[in-house]
Amino acid sequence: MTEKEVQLAVDWAALEGWNPGLNDARLFYGADRQGFLAGFLDGSPVATVSAVKYGTNFGFIGFYIVKPDFRGKGFGLRLWQAAMTRLEGCNIGLDGVVAQQDNYRKSGFKLAYNNIRYQGQVPETPVGNPNLTNLSDVDFDTLSAYDSAHFFAPRPGFLGSWIKQQSSLALGCTSNGRLQGYGVIRQCVTGCKVGPLFADNPDIATQLFAALANYAKGRTIFLDVPEPNAAAISLAAKNRMLPVFHTARMYTAEVPSVDLTKIFGVTSFELG
Repeated sequence: MTEKEVQLAVDWAALEGWNPGLNDARLFYGADRQGFLAGFLDGSPVATVSAVKYGTNFGFIGFYIVKPDFRGKGFGLRLWQAAMTRLEGCNIGLDGVVAQQDNYRKSGFKLAYNNIRYQGQVPETPVGNPNLTNLSDVDFDTLSAYDSAHFFAPRPGFLGSWIKQQSSLALGCTSNGRLQGYGVIRQCVTGCKVGPLFADNPDIATQLFAALANYAKGRTIFLDVPEPNAAAISLAAKNRMLPVFHTARMYTAEVPSVDLTKIFGVTSFELG
């Protein structure tokens, strides 16, 4: 797919209620320019899927959408098979609809845990932590190393664009020159999404979230958290956010060795 065609996939995602970010098409496409596939019938697109590769050993599938009038005809399956072929040899992850787990198991995926999307309007609160700083002031190599410790693979190209996108705020928490957490909030079709939100402990995550939430100025905020992270669920509950959606995080091989207690917000359900 071209970048323009990826925008079509994002538009379809919006129609499905996935609430993409305003800049997602450009930023997602930049993560892997060969990683977005479309199925065409008589010259018109009828199905999309992303098969984004990180390095040589890890891939993530998302944007698996078939236009409603063309579902149940086998077009989606053919495109799915093309995505799996592109990521052959990789450990592949996805965030799938919980009810579709059995279908994903047929392709070799195994359940790791669920992610939960929380939604709510968070009041603005004073944040006086002097350790919070704009991510543009953090050494990028330091940031990239921190991100790699909390994601599945290095993604410096995507990360550099993600933290500088328009209609967003990216903050880090540093102490004695050491990065202890960072988070990004971006405007979406509806409200704003926080993601990622990585932090060494719940206190830092709470401080970062409060500062990011102020950016929304009372608009609806969405936060996607791994269900095994009880502190992340508590953070959402304390901010009176409610669970509105679950996904099944699945992998074809071993579960990546990432400390979920430090993952308070998933970057995106589409790219991991």
